[in-house]
Amino acid sequence: MVLKVFFPSCCATAESGLLIGRWIPEQNSAVVLAVVHFPFIPGQVKQYLSEVQRVTQINMCVLGSWSNSKQEKEEVLDKFLEDLSTIFSHEPWIQLSKERDSKFWSCCIFQKYPSSPKEDEFILVYYDQRKVMLSQLHPTDNLTTSADHKGNDASKLGAVFDTVAKSKVLFMTDRYDDGPIKLTHWQSEGVEASIIVELMKQASVPVCMLLTFLLSLVSSVCKSRVLKFWPLSFIWSKLSTCEQLGHRMEHLQIISSNRKAQNQTQLMRKANIFVSLLIDMALGILLMSWLYRENRIGQLADTLIPVADHIAKELQDLLQWLMGVPAGLKMNRALDQVLGRFFLYHIHLWISYIHLMSPFIEMILWYVGLSACLGLTVALSILSDIIALLTFHIYCFYVYGARLYCLKIYGLSSLWRLFRGKKWNVLRQRVDSCSYDLDQLFIGTLLFTILLFLLPTTALYYLVFTLLRLLVVVVQGLIHLLVDLIDSLPLYSVILRLCRSYRLAASVKFRVLEQKAGKPLRLLMQINPLSYGSVVQTYRLTTYACYPKDSWSSLCKKLFVGELIYPWKHKGEKQD
Repeated sequence: MVLKVFFPSCCATAESGLLIGRWIPEQNSAVVLAVVHFPFIPGQVKQYLSEVQRVTQINMCVLGSWSNSKQEKEEVLDKFLEDLSTIFSHEPWIQLSKERDSKFWSCCIFQKYPSSPKEDEFILVYYDQRKVMLSQLHPTDNLTTSADHKGNDASKLGAVFDTVAKSKVLFMTDRYDDGPIKLTHWQSEGVEASIIVELMKQASVPVCMLLTFLLSLVSSVCKSRVLKFWPLSFIWSKLSTCEQLGHRMEHLQIISSNRKAQNQTQLMRKANIFVSLLIDMALGILLMSWLYRENRIGQLADTLIPVADHIAKELQDLLQWLMGVPAGLKMNRALDQVLGRFFLYHIHLWISYIHLMSPFIEMILWYVGLSACLGLTVALSILSDIIALLTFHIYCFYVYGARLYCLKIYGLSSLWRLFRGKKWNVLRQRVDSCSYDLDQLFIGTLLFTILLFLLPTTALYYLVFTLLRLLVVVVQGLIHLLVDLIDSLPLYSVILRLCRSYRLAASVKFRVLEQKAGKPLRLLMQINPLSYGSVVQTYRLTTYACYPKDSWSSLCKKLFVGELIYPWKHKGEKQD
């Protein structure tokens, strides 16, 4: 039988005493948590272990004895520790001793009823108790060929990690306590604490109460019936700024909630949200300070009108080019002139609207810059909405061209079925055979000919304005991707992986310390941290992003037939 003993490295220099911990019979292993020193009363030790077991819900017991060879009267002490097995009736009784003037340890086991006549083999595994207690062992995705074997190993290690993590109550006593029992563990020299952390805990209570009160007021205003009427509800669901503000409000509600995190995953999620909000607001304040320094708001307002005029002039030149002979193509002159003048009139209206708003643009930008204190993501969302408003005429051109092109495409496809004696059955959603008379065929031929010869002119306008619209959508998409990156990146987990990598454990590795015949094999257990990619994938926050639902094939099909591509996000579409 192979017996594995997980021994904390901090107890290697402890005085002689009793080994307390947990026995895992399924794995035939013992997890040593602390050493109880002399003098002690066995009844008090049993009472203390029962209290710890009631709090931790772990089967805590006396595993055996520990003898340090540096003490005097070693033989008498070893005999006394061996006799303690009659008082603390644990099966098996493990006796560890440190040999004098030797780096090897001796380990033996006492059983009243041995399971096998063969001599037992021992594997002594040292582990860093502090790192194992603070770390979180994550399951790894393995290949199917070795998934069962590695899954069993992970479950065995998980039992060891879980035992140490749940024994925090045991580690809260040090040698300065006045209790009747003296222990050696990783905090026996003094309980680890931070004054800054304690002050932050005390200050977080009134801050959370204030945040909860303010969020309740804001949520009551947002849930009012006024915002549910058509104009306001439509604007709230289409603007990126409103969606981002709602998303950040949910984050604030999670942080300020007085509900305690049930597990490590929820705790890490709260910490990631808190750090993400802090960094987002810090970047927003830096952006705001940069904007209000050296009158950059005024410079931006003075630049905006000439840029809008330049874009409008370029569009007018483009339309004049389309109304002529673009790239040597022969267009239908009548339709070409109608469409060109129609779009030129819209550009004239847009230029008039921009010049009408020019006296107020600096004031609008000044108030918009203040919103950067809410976070960089809010400022980027406002920038996306401003781009959408400034390019609204391009969107109108795209919609006009797409509707006209789609009408002709569907008309041509319907008339093509007429030539083949087919028709579309609306009730059964299929193509059925149909007989047409001479008049229907004649009118269908005329309409098909007219639509076919007008299609190149319409298609050219649709192609040009679709490319312009896609350019605007790409710019907005890059802004949304940046917002999504800031919202979803688990910054706390990444910083934790950078500074304290052992907190995020993927697996463990064992290094052989000493190996000698007749002596227990001594191993050192070291933690393998998660990779940065696994950290981001495991703790990535949920976002309300504008991801296209369609595949590339369906998107190309929509562009070919002239269906509208809506880049706006829709409320309630949650992306993981």
